[in-house]
Amino acid sequence: MTEQTSFPQTTARRIALVAGEHSGDILGADLIRALKQLYPQAEFFGIGGPRMKAQGFEAWFDMEELAVMGLVEVLGRLPRLLQVRKELLQRLTSAQPDLFIGIDAPDFNIPVELKLKQAGFNTVHYVSPSVWAWRQKRIFKIAKATDLVLALLPFEKAFYDQHQVPCAFVGHTLADQMPVEPDKAAAKTELGLLPDQPVLALMPGSRGNEIKLLAADFLQAAAKLKQQQPELQLVCNMVTEQKAGLFRAIKAQVAPELELQLEVGKARLVLTAADAVFIASGTATLEAMLAKTAMVVGYKLNWLTHQIAKRLVKLKFFSLPNLLSDQPLVPELLQEQVQVDHLVTAMQPLLQGEQRAALLQRFTELHQSIRCDASAQAAKAIAAVLERQP
Repeated sequence: MTEQTSFPQTTARRIALVAGEHSGDILGADLIRALKQLYPQAEFFGIGGPRMKAQGFEAWFDMEELAVMGLVEVLGRLPRLLQVRKELLQRLTSAQPDLFIGIDAPDFNIPVELKLKQAGFNTVHYVSPSVWAWRQKRIFKIAKATDLVLALLPFEKAFYDQHQVPCAFVGHTLADQMPVEPDKAAAKTELGLLPDQPVLALMPGSRGNEIKLLAADFLQAAAKLKQQQPELQLVCNMVTEQKAGLFRAIKAQVAPELELQLEVGKARLVLTAADAVFIASGTATLEAMLAKTAMVVGYKLNWLTHQIAKRLVKLKFFSLPNLLSDQPLVPELLQEQVQVDHLVTAMQPLLQGEQRAALLQRFTELHQSIRCDASAQAAKAIAAVLERQP
């Protein structure tokens, strides 16, 4: 990566960004903050969420329009997604940004980046698509669509280097934000939990379909563990009040009497307070690792989506802690494996502490390996694209 020392502070750069879901909104907000340090007068616009808006970002569409999970589920929303993409490209062409940054959401963003690059615009893709895992030939389309890929994890850059595609490893913003040694007792106290009693968290995902597929099993497994260990405190976080309503409805059906504290918008605090967590695969597993929280990772897909995906995916593991360490650090349960008894069996030793010390030490080592001041590194890499001479 080329180290940038200074840039024309008076240059009012116009930077377009598209984030498609909650995790992208977090990354986008941090990136905008870092870019403002280099370009104080820059304008930011496109598609983003509340955190990006709080940084002065002008959102042209609701970010939730892009938050669709699964190959099959996308089909029902395809006409609207295509309409959004068409309108976005028209507005971007009119706005003439100095740079377009697609944040994750590769199925939406890569085609947008390709069109824009073909039209002469600079493009960067932030968060590598999982090309190392499945549909590996996508890397050639990415090469045509982007001037640079910003990778959050070191094994991703290694894959791009093998294919001579420009890529910078910038580290992960979550690793920067979260302390290497979290204060779990303080987090428990902040949530009104007893600091000297164990806490089990339930994190069945941020998307509605994830919650529908995982919450019932997570709740029933937690109920069994609570019977075995009455002092166990249960807490769940939902990303929005709407998702909390969905979770409450499921709980009323499968575990109406279960004592559980439900929080909204406090994922990091809940994960920090927890000693262990049932968690959906995704970025949240990385956050749990950084919070030094033992975990059992579960994931379910729509049946047809799973039938398609299992023929395409080339992975030994699907959770980020296991991918980072290249070993089975944490239990993973996929599809039909996500059953109450399997969840309970996988969680019991983590609550009893038999595997905790070595696991948490490895979590600490992995945390330090990706703690690189990611947003600042990403901003510098983006500035190098902006400032290069034609």
